Amino acid sequence: MLALATTGFAVNFWAWALLSPLGPRFKDSLGLTSFQQSLLVAVPVVVGSLGRIPVGALTDRFGGRVMFPIVSAATIVPVLYLGLAGHPSLGALLAGGFFLGVGGTAFAVGVPFVGAWFPPERRGLAIGVFGMGMGGTAVSALSTVRLVDAHGMANPFLLTAGALALYAVTAVVFLRDAPGRTAPSEPPARRLVATLRLGITWQASALHAVAFGGYVAFSVHLPTCLKTGYGLTQADAANRMAGFVLLAVAMRPLGGWLSDRVGPVRVLAWALTVVVAGALVQSFTPSLAPLGTLACLAMAAALGAGSGATFAFVALLAPPDKTGAVTGVVGAAGGLGGFVPPLVMGSLYGAHGSYGLGLMLLAAVAAGALVFTGTGIRGAVAHRAVAARPSH
Repeated sequence: MLALATTGFAVNFWAWALLSPLGPRFKDSLGLTSFQQSLLVAVPVVVGSLGRIPVGALTDRFGGRVMFPIVSAATIVPVLYLGLAGHPSLGALLAGGFFLGVGGTAFAVGVPFVGAWFPPERRGLAIGVFGMGMGGTAVSALSTVRLVDAHGMANPFLLTAGALALYAVTAVVFLRDAPGRTAPSEPPARRLVATLRLGITWQASALHAVAFGGYVAFSVHLPTCLKTGYGLTQADAANRMAGFVLLAVAMRPLGGWLSDRVGPVRVLAWALTVVVAGALVQSFTPSLAPLGTLACLAMAAALGAGSGATFAFVALLAPPDKTGAVTGVVGAAGGLGGFVPPLVMGSLYGAHGSYGLGLMLLAAVAAGALVFTGTGIRGAVAHRAVAARPSH
């Protein structure tokens, strides 16, 4: 079940990230500004993020066995539209990108689905392994531009639509919810209100907005940064972005596994410290070899591990019957954290001709999250440990 869920997450994220590698191409062919290009790649991110809130609640109600095929099948429509008809203008691309955001909601299906199959002491690792599905963005980065160059604009979209259809059928046949899963009886609106009253919801949302938001921001905007800031070719920039994504993906289960053993607070503190340092170094636009590459890769590792630790924290503190709803809100916060930075970076580059100020802002936000981890998050975990002790 973990393998099936991870595969579904990867295929949907592959579709979700189709526009990002083509951003520079559309900028040149349609004469887009830096802000318009950033908006193009950010729209699927924000829709996929906000969509996680209702999808997470629906997963609590109907289970992953129902929701995974529905999300996958629904994503086929915008993928086909973008590949066959939706790329001659910015308006058409934005419309297709809006509905392409459905693919990003698969995250809120998988976390409660996977978590229910594992005991609490193993959920950090299990959800971290599931999180490796975000490597679907690397598949997009490595293949999209090459497929367009070799076979035309429609090719990568048709291929992705086929993969989504195959997964949807496979999920209907083989996917099963964990034994003993009970659907909540209260209405979705009331459950959402109850979820928003939980401290864990807001604490994890703040962390995920930085950790996963930073990952999403880099994965969608890094090709543009490398092309404009360092003069790399589109293909070279996409390859380097894929390396960033793969390292972050590999570190996510490690972050969950370490959180199971030493606690999520320590892992988050380490990860955020590395992000602060890496962003500060990169803000001065050092040469790519070796300092710029090392700074980017260090941030990739830290953001991946931090994302894994955040959901180990959710698995530790969220009530079992509200895990999907909490995941939906937290996932939305993470995606929104990835929506804002590309727009800010594009605007700042257009105004100043440099990404340095934007990276300094990232370092400041990560530093704030580091302080919050050492105070609020540490206190929440300590309170949970005290409450879990048997009374005598």
